Amino acid sequence: MTQVTPEHAPAPAGTSELVNPGAGIDYQHLLDCVHCGLCTASCPTYTETYDENDSPRGRIYLMRAVTDGRLEMDDQVRRHLDLCLDCRACETACPSGVQYGRLIEPFRLAMAQNDRRQGTQTDWFHRWILFGLFPHPSRLRLALWPARIAQLLRLDRLLVSTGLWRILPDRLGRLLTMLPPLPGRLPNLPAFLPAEGKRRARVALFSGCVQDVIFRHTNWATARVLQKNGCDVVIPQEQACCGAIHFHAGHEEPARELADKNVAAFDSSDLDAVIVNVAGCGAMLKDYGQHWPGGGETGPGTLANKVMDVTEFLDQLGVIEPSGSIPMRATYHDACHLVHAQGVKQQPRNLLATIPDLELVPLPESEICCGAAGTYNLTEPEMAGRLSRRKLKNIQETRARLLITANTGCLMQIDCESRMSGAGLRVLHPMELLYMSYLGKQPADYPRLLREDLKNVPGV
Repeated sequence: MTQVTPEHAPAPAGTSELVNPGAGIDYQHLLDCVHCGLCTASCPTYTETYDENDSPRGRIYLMRAVTDGRLEMDDQVRRHLDLCLDCRACETACPSGVQYGRLIEPFRLAMAQNDRRQGTQTDWFHRWILFGLFPHPSRLRLALWPARIAQLLRLDRLLVSTGLWRILPDRLGRLLTMLPPLPGRLPNLPAFLPAEGKRRARVALFSGCVQDVIFRHTNWATARVLQKNGCDVVIPQEQACCGAIHFHAGHEEPARELADKNVAAFDSSDLDAVIVNVAGCGAMLKDYGQHWPGGGETGPGTLANKVMDVTEFLDQLGVIEPSGSIPMRATYHDACHLVHAQGVKQQPRNLLATIPDLELVPLPESEICCGAAGTYNLTEPEMAGRLSRRKLKNIQETRARLLITANTGCLMQIDCESRMSGAGLRVLHPMELLYMSYLGKQPADYPRLLREDLKNVPGV
């Protein structure tokens, strides 16, 4: 294995000396790529630009050349690396087992650290929105009150239909269009929800940050489905954001602080699993041990080993089949950080197959990113828009009126594209549809049905 040379070693913290971005990478990971090109057809950016530098093997070549000192880390190289969605579809396609995530993520971290050494300030959008708002549910909840009022008065529709949203700062305008209809206020998830029927497992639910504010109804549906499958559900009230927003933007220290809070909040010793219903959060939590190894029995790796996506867990447990008929034509979109980063593909489909009369049709290019990719749709709106339009076109080819996907970003991105184009597509999480089937109801008025059901849940 090629060793990192002394001149590539990281500079001490607090110095202004720049670091080769490839210095902290295991060089063997770069050598694993044999440049066969089988990854290119699965890469969203390459399928749009057909630029070899926007393909996985092209980016690996760029990173290796920079690491070797054969190529300068200039704006052009950086642009090709920044355009990567980190969807990791290339990992699924690669016959050589290249761990692309272990290349692009530390390389980007080092790029961001170099920026700070040079005195580059974090822009206002990252500082006030992505870092200052999104990871903090109480702040985000307060900030969304004007949006709730605007939706109540249908001012949001006016802004979209007239195009007035375009006069806002670019990323704020995009954020406005992405905001889904906000359901009426729902109660907080309590610290504990008991199993219904015979107790089969004891699990903890990761409620997330943006997820619990904008998609609390999905968290409740997830908890209720787990209860109906015989699970005691613990919801640690001290849990925090998973840290993915900071980590993927190159800010490792605040991401580690959030990870430490979650390690302290989730006592995994008496849990069968820590359940996640957001693909991006699940991938981040499962990578805690990789990002921050060590810590023994109470370290990040211990928590990571207990994390499971809810579809993965229920499929392994053996789902209690629902009886409520949902006679709809639906299609399923594979969230990148579920199918590629976590390797969870068939399990959601297995669960959906248990719903009586649901017609689930295959989606062309199901494993190609929809353009959400965490906050990519806010920082790279042009490419994200191209990918979301491509995704909607494929969905419309199926003639399905219901799109199912297991990630917050995908739900918002595809729903936004549908609303902006007038496609009239209904977008739901698998747990929401499964929950409706357990209730024997149709998903047309799902949030109202949820509120009615919660009136019968003890302790809520």
